[in-house]
Amino acid sequence: QVPLVESGGGLVQAGGSLRLSCAASERTFSNYDMGWFRQAPGKEREFVAVISWTGRTTYYAESVKGRFTISRDNAKTTVYLQMDSLKPEDTAIYYCAAGDGSTWSKRYDYWGQGTQVTVSS
Repeated sequence: QVPLVESGGGLVQAGGSLRLSCAASERTFSNYDMGWFRQAPGKEREFVAVISWTGRTTYYAESVKGRFTISRDNAKTTVYLQMDSLKPEDTAIYYCAAGDGSTWSKRYDYWGQGTQVTVSS
């Protein structure tokens, strides 16, 4: 098991920033690609960003490219999502997941409980 715990969500005004963290409790974290997904009310869960287990490769959804930055610290078994220039449409529950690096959520084996991000206009 690779339990994942997200933190850092909250309420922010449009144009503001938040930094999400996702802590894993297992050393095997370093062998997984890590992704962030989000789900808004009434919508499907969607891919946000992914980072390879080495940290050298990242990929973003077009909707967040240039505004969000994913990073990881394998020594701390933690992955981060820096979110800048937030928009109301970024409002969602954000989940981190450990898997094979796909943009498809079904390719991820482990999920956190989610953290709420609300962006007010």
